[in-house]
Amino acid sequence: MLDSTASLPAAHAETTALPDFARRRTFAIISHPDAGKTTLTEKLLLASGAIRLAGHVKARGERRRTRSDWMEIEQQRGISVTSSVMTFEKDGIVFNLLDTPGHSDFSEDTYRTLSAVDAAVMVIDVAKGIESQTRKLFEVCRLRDIPIFTFVNKVDREGLDPIALMDEVASTLALDLTPLTWPIGLGVDFRGLIDIAHKRALLATERGGPLTRVVPYNEPEDLLGLDGVEERIITEAVESLTLALGVLPPFDLAAFREGHLSPVYFGSALKEAGVAELLDGLGAVGPSPLPRAAAGERTVEPAEDMVSGFVFKVQANMDPNHRDRVAFVRLCSGRFKRGMKLFNAREKRQMAIANPIFFFAQERETVDEAVAGDIIGIPNHGMLRVGDTLSEGETIRFEGLPDFAPEILRRVLLADPMKAKQLLKALQDMAEEGVVQVLKPLTDPAPIVGVVGPLQLDVLAARLEKEYGVPIRYETTSYVTARWITGERTEVERFMETSRSACARDRDEAPVYLARSQWVLDRAIEEWPKLKFTNVKERG
Repeated sequence: MLDSTASLPAAHAETTALPDFARRRTFAIISHPDAGKTTLTEKLLLASGAIRLAGHVKARGERRRTRSDWMEIEQQRGISVTSSVMTFEKDGIVFNLLDTPGHSDFSEDTYRTLSAVDAAVMVIDVAKGIESQTRKLFEVCRLRDIPIFTFVNKVDREGLDPIALMDEVASTLALDLTPLTWPIGLGVDFRGLIDIAHKRALLATERGGPLTRVVPYNEPEDLLGLDGVEERIITEAVESLTLALGVLPPFDLAAFREGHLSPVYFGSALKEAGVAELLDGLGAVGPSPLPRAAAGERTVEPAEDMVSGFVFKVQANMDPNHRDRVAFVRLCSGRFKRGMKLFNAREKRQMAIANPIFFFAQERETVDEAVAGDIIGIPNHGMLRVGDTLSEGETIRFEGLPDFAPEILRRVLLADPMKAKQLLKALQDMAEEGVVQVLKPLTDPAPIVGVVGPLQLDVLAARLEKEYGVPIRYETTSYVTARWITGERTEVERFMETSRSACARDRDEAPVYLARSQWVLDRAIEEWPKLKFTNVKERG
């Protein structure tokens, strides 16, 4: 029989001799909405020992909540609408987990978050298989050559046959798969997991309980007749696993790191089944910080002495009591120390980093040192934007953090005209976060917000009222799409003068064309061949 784990490293290899950055695993969790992503996030923290009970900090007392969905609107609707960061440690490995929005309306936030990770965990509902948003996020990972772990969730519910599901995933995503755990039954028949990587069966001592009973084996066939499991269920599990191992490729570390092969873990996040095995795999074969491409064909290696990093997210009002504004920075090289000065390439000036922080959802603590792969928060009052590069000495600009042209445009109207100044400040903060695009029409004082999906409008209105005390309402516009205008300055100015009623400027004062239809946009492109009307703008 083919051994799919022939080249799988030991789960707890010696880590003390490794450089600090080589012990980092920075990864995101991606999925379609309702696949169980946020539940898996919390149970990974539980499996690591970072929390004692799901939702509570182990070291800080049971009153401090650690839900990764910390916004009120997230808790009300049961969805993730913003990326959150959690740092925890297990067996000498430091994990930086980025929980991304699952809803497609927040794809920009997810896209930028994926620029900051070295691997991703793709969560799939066993009953639904590959869904639309999963496919889109996978393609983003493929564009970035991000290695992917696959976690097939909810095996304690009825679902697709494991082999059929793996065939669907492999054919839909053109991805090789290697199972590292396998379910013993599905739904009401679920009895446990076969841990292929460690050649053991994990079973519950009582129906529906935790998988605390461990039965080792040499070959899967040794599990036939397993005590406490109905013959039909264990026979089907062993036969399907034997078939899968016979036709699927063995685990290959190089193929995995290149993004061509994905190790597959079956489990139930809600029941905590298979979560510890996934965390074990992340530590064993997940990549440590990777080199990063910078402008000018420069590649920044994590082992370099010079500190460098980039801002991939800005979040306002994580602590409403302090009206804070935190920039999330992915460190790419060097050893960062609290109090050091870093050069902001966009602002062209040094800034002292006095109070950097590590995150545990909305909880935080001051950090004295951090290395490549770590995510640190830098409190600031508007100096840092998404896309900014910070470095020690050399001026560097990392690439790949774009803005996307919005697909929905709405005029923002104030319920209280006396709060115009507060509205402008609030919209500026939201634009910095990437929640919305804020456009200032040349001929209309009312700002226009642009979003990818309608749920973003609900989030914006809820946050403006709760966090800034600024109730708003929306008014539809006659515009259906927006494009950034680039070209020779005189030609851009000439176009904007002839089309003032359909032009605006974004938060960086870059010119934007607001088209009333696709036909109108196509006509402008045809009549102004010296200009480019682009739907993507690089930040930074």
